[in-house]
Amino acid sequence: MRIDAYNQVAQIYKTNTRMKTQKTEKASMRDKVEISDFGKVYQTTKKAVNEASDVREDKVADIKSRIDNGSYEVSNEDFANKLLESYGALY
Repeated sequence: MRIDAYNQVAQIYKTNTRMKTQKTEKASMRDKVEISDFGKVYQTTKKAVNEASDVREDKVADIKSRIDNGSYEVSNEDFANKLLESYGALY
C-alpha cells in the first residue's frame, strides 16, 4: 500500500486543511401556507357532502308508508324503461 499516493491526493483536494466557517444570522422568516379561496370553498363543500346522508329519509319514509297502506303503485312501462336504462339497452 502506497501512503505517499494518498498524501498527494489529499494535497490536491486539500482535505488536511481546515476551512473557516462564518456564523450566519438566525433566519427570522418562517414557512407560511396560504389556502386559496377556491381551496377554502372546496374544503367546506367536501365537509358538507361527507356529513350529508346518502339516503333521503323523507323519500324512504313516504314510500314505506304508501307500501304499507297499499297505495304505492309502479307502472309496468316505467319499471321496464328503468330496467333497460340500467343495462344500457335504451339510447
